[in-house]
Amino acid sequence: MFYPRKLLQDLEKQINTREIVVLTGMRRVGKTTLYQALFEKVESKNKAFLDLENPLEQRVFEEKDYSNIPSNLKEYGIDPGMKIYLFLDEIQAKPEAVGAIKYLYDHYNIKFFLTGSSSFYLKNIFPESLAGRKFIFHLFPLDYEEFLIFKDRRKKFWPTLAQKDKNKNYIAYEKEKKFYEEYLKFGGFPEVALADSDEQKLMKLNDIFKSYFEKEVRNLADFGKIGAFRDLILLLARRTGNKLDITRLASEIETSRVTCYSYLEFLQGTFFISLVTPFSRSIDREVSGSKKVYFCDQGIVNQFAKIDEGNLFENSVFNNLRQFGKLNYYQKRSGAEIDFVVNEEFGIEVKMKGLESDLKRLMSVGKKMGLKEFYVVSKGFVNKPGFIPATDI
Repeated sequence: MFYPRKLLQDLEKQINTREIVVLTGMRRVGKTTLYQALFEKVESKNKAFLDLENPLEQRVFEEKDYSNIPSNLKEYGIDPGMKIYLFLDEIQAKPEAVGAIKYLYDHYNIKFFLTGSSSFYLKNIFPESLAGRKFIFHLFPLDYEEFLIFKDRRKKFWPTLAQKDKNKNYIAYEKEKKFYEEYLKFGGFPEVALADSDEQKLMKLNDIFKSYFEKEVRNLADFGKIGAFRDLILLLARRTGNKLDITRLASEIETSRVTCYSYLEFLQGTFFISLVTPFSRSIDREVSGSKKVYFCDQGIVNQFAKIDEGNLFENSVFNNLRQFGKLNYYQKRSGAEIDFVVNEEFGIEVKMKGLESDLKRLMSVGKKMGLKEFYVVSKGFVNKPGFIPATDI
């Protein structure tokens, strides 16, 4: 059974545009399944779906004369004389195909849809000459709304934070509470959400991490100390939701700060972690400040590190807030802080059980910063204005 992802509607709008569509995201988040659904929605029969991790399908692009490639596509039922819709899965497995894609885009009527599991790698293989020729979309593990769909549950999710606050409902919260506990423990990778037992979920999480390490780290990275890279992941998991001290991290994995930064760049570029910068009206200060680390999926964190439930919950809220736009955190030298600043407008505090004092403190700090709205996202239900249940984010 196919469960729709929210991104599918945005991708459907691209079917009849000219630009190359690139779908990126960590392995196993459902990029191929999503593109297969999109493939079925293309009304033309002059279309093909190629897996570039398959050596036989790589041969289509192994031509010195790129003009021969449309003829190679005939064995896939393609008529070169008509408009072609070409889906290429895992483009980073055949980086030399990018030159051919540019040539074909410029000289033939071909609509390209590409997937790649690493923005770290894709930004290196896509030449500047493709600027203006491509739209990039990112697919993440399931947010909670999608998670419920995968559980065959239907619930209305209001589009704005203000509406979520206004329309919260205790009975609905009680009905969804057990599902959120599962989401918090095992995360939002689609195959994990669909697994029947806790044992199967844990096995799949292990396999996802193994696949990431084998296919991304070993195949794409040029790291001399794989052991140090692995140790860094484990250290970061224990620091989920906390600011990073690069000097200390480098010391603990016995490497240089430069190497540590390169590891972090790779982890972020392969969507394994996100680094959140401090809020500032000055871009320079934002970029230079200490960053907080969050993982792509709380199930991964829960599998490889025993952390405080509050930090795990904060990681889950982060993964659901990202749909609203840019996220920062705020902390004054005096100690006053805000967990998340959304689009430089909204202040968000994350609490296991929100209190009125939390909201008052948030508003006191946030108003001085010029923020417009303030909400406490709470794991427990609080039936007061300004509090949003995590099950509604």
